[in-house]
Amino acid sequence: MLMIILDGSIVTVAMPAMQQDLDFTPAGLSWVVNAYLIAFGSLLLLAGRLGDLIGRKRMFVTGIGVFTLASVLAGAATSPATLIAARFLQGVGGAMSSAVSLGILVTLFTEPRERARAIAVFSFTGAAGASLGQVVGGVLTDALNWHWIFFINLPIGLAALLLALRALPADRGLGLRAGADVTGALLVTAGLMAGIYSVVKVEQYGWASGHTLGFGALAAVLLAGFVVRQTKARTPLLPLRMFRSRAVTGANVVQMLMVAALFSFQVLVALYLQNVLGYGAAETGLAMLPAAAVIGAVSLGVSARLNARFGERAVLLAGLVLLIGVLGLLARVPVRANYWVDLLPVMLLAAGFGLALPALTSLAMSGARADDAGLASGLFNTTQQIGGALGVAVLSTLAASRTESALASGHSRPEALTSGYHLAFTIGTALLTAAFLLAATILRPTRPTP
Repeated sequence: MLMIILDGSIVTVAMPAMQQDLDFTPAGLSWVVNAYLIAFGSLLLLAGRLGDLIGRKRMFVTGIGVFTLASVLAGAATSPATLIAARFLQGVGGAMSSAVSLGILVTLFTEPRERARAIAVFSFTGAAGASLGQVVGGVLTDALNWHWIFFINLPIGLAALLLALRALPADRGLGLRAGADVTGALLVTAGLMAGIYSVVKVEQYGWASGHTLGFGALAAVLLAGFVVRQTKARTPLLPLRMFRSRAVTGANVVQMLMVAALFSFQVLVALYLQNVLGYGAAETGLAMLPAAAVIGAVSLGVSARLNARFGERAVLLAGLVLLIGVLGLLARVPVRANYWVDLLPVMLLAAGFGLALPALTSLAMSGARADDAGLASGLFNTTQQIGGALGVAVLSTLAASRTESALASGHSRPEALTSGYHLAFTIGTALLTAAFLLAATILRPTRPTP
């Protein structure tokens, strides 16, 4: 998981170097990210269910192998087409391994306290990967070249593969006959692919364009067809009984809102540091390192104990309050900010993520049975990707629009950029507030573990 999330953030830092070296057009360069997102986001649900059917260990190990091989191909790419194809293959491998990761954890760690600690470690690796990517991407690109941001996955992937083969117990799975809904698989994969594609291209085409509306309508029709299919299929790919659990449904919706809002923290803060304050790539990563440190300290050090003592719902609400404070403060950050006064407190409040994500993960997996843990894991990862894609499309588009208006009004570029970021942070605050209200009203209080 560290490798997959590290790869997601490390690429953004090196994209200018890729464009110059491989002669990417501006539109073509976006596919270095989009090809990965479309493959990854659209295959998570299918990969999670297949893990339940053919064995989660088999799916996990195969996914690591595919991702590692695709990383080597991406590092060796000498043309835009090769790099984009390798990134798509990386998305396939990432979906295969990510989709079953939580399913493996909840079936191996059945005692509540052990499961809480395992989920806390899992959540920490995500935060660590996102933060390390900013630093490592800048260092590798400056010291060597962009090819090494992919080659670094080779030793990590081989280590993960060897550890997985030795540490994970074999599981046969239910067999394909227990849930081989081919029609449902085609509908949901095509629907998610069309939906994610329409969202990631919004910045280029606009919300009201025929391109966005057409692919959005196609996605809606395909996903509606998938839901109808699941009510009639003898062996449904996604049994709708899973959504009867208020914890599972509520946690997935809350996560979608939270991830969409926190895109503005993960990406726009980095852009603010570089474009407004003039930080370099490595300096930006170091500036955001305190956030990763406090998230790690909270998720590893206290989240499991707090979940056991007060229940996941209470801990989730506390984490959301801290995150509302993060984006609320950023909505007022000045053009000439002092890092120690204006930004360091924001980084420290990011500890709320270390509270919220483990609690959300536990709630989302609470309704999973042993035979569909991979599916619940794939569903949770899918809503995370959809939330991220929506956050990118909505917040970045609105920020860019506000910036253009400010420039047209005669403001300086730093002032115009800051104005755009302020709007995105304000909308992110509203999304987190909605997530808090939803969690408070839909999620039932959880009993502390004896």
